[in-house]
Amino acid sequence: MIGPLIAREVRRAFGGAAWLPPVFFLLVATVVPFAVGPDARLLERIGAGALWVAALTAALLPIERLVEPDRADGVLDQLSLRGMSGEEIALAKIVGHWLTFGPLLLLASLLGAALLGLGGGALGRTLLTLAIGTPALAALAVAVASLTAGLRGSAALGGLLLLPLAVPLLIFGASAAGSGEPGALKLQAAVALFILIGAPFVSGAALRALRS
Repeated sequence: MIGPLIAREVRRAFGGAAWLPPVFFLLVATVVPFAVGPDARLLERIGAGALWVAALTAALLPIERLVEPDRADGVLDQLSLRGMSGEEIALAKIVGHWLTFGPLLLLASLLGAALLGLGGGALGRTLLTLAIGTPALAALAVAVASLTAGLRGSAALGGLLLLPLAVPLLIFGASAAGSGEPGALKLQAAVALFILIGAPFVSGAALRALRS
């Protein structure tokens, strides 16, 4: 059942607004040079951090559509009746969300890096940290969407929850991309792994609470 549910999440996203996060990501990357000026050295120094801030803010956009439509339409109840646990549903949503969010963001980061004047080494480090971090961002988004589904103003509340939870990813990801320190990359990978392991259980508990 997990495979068909992942495919459903991918179809639904690409049939809707999957293009919004990468477009928003590029808009943020485009605005940064206008804000800080044309200093190439300054742009290269802050470029990796700017791309990570853009990725984090882009991750906020799909939160409202990840869980709430399925709750409102009774899809979660149907999946539960078919024997799927909350953790399995959450895992399928995380994988499906990343497939429609992560690869597009990595492609957009190539253009974003060009706009910010990142060199080959900085670009490679930034892509590596985003490849490590975007699955964790997808997991956080699904967990937050599960916790806020059915609440009034869930989109705004989801953003307030996601941003502080993603700060460690932002700090270590931007540090590893900017300086290339292996310690920062290892810490980012550890934080991402912790989120990926914990998010399905948090989401599963929240999904069960929605059906009670």
